[in-house]
Amino acid sequence: MARRTAPSSWPPPAAPPQVCALCGRAVPLLTEHHLVPRSRGRRRGLKPQELPTVQLCRACHQFLHRTFSNEELEREFHTPERLLEHDAVRRFVTWLRTQPATRAVRVR
Repeated sequence: MARRTAPSSWPPPAAPPQVCALCGRAVPLLTEHHLVPRSRGRRRGLKPQELPTVQLCRACHQFLHRTFSNEELEREFHTPERLLEHDAVRRFVTWLRTQPATRAVRVR
């Protein structure tokens, strides 16, 4: 009687895609965005690990840092909801949702 081989565990199963907090797209890789920038949090005496963060896709993360200064991010846009209230962010996110997650988006 022939032996049966155990099912192989290789390759490991793919990780489920994660969802960006701003655009809601399921992308394979997210970056950590500090809602209060690290440089501004240190001035308050906080450690970077204590600062609130959110997971964003690369396009959203780049857009935020090219659009707002660290001071603006700290003072006015310290939550995802506040970010989405800004007209430029809302327009960018609306456009970005129409793009496939596999497409590399260039942010200017």
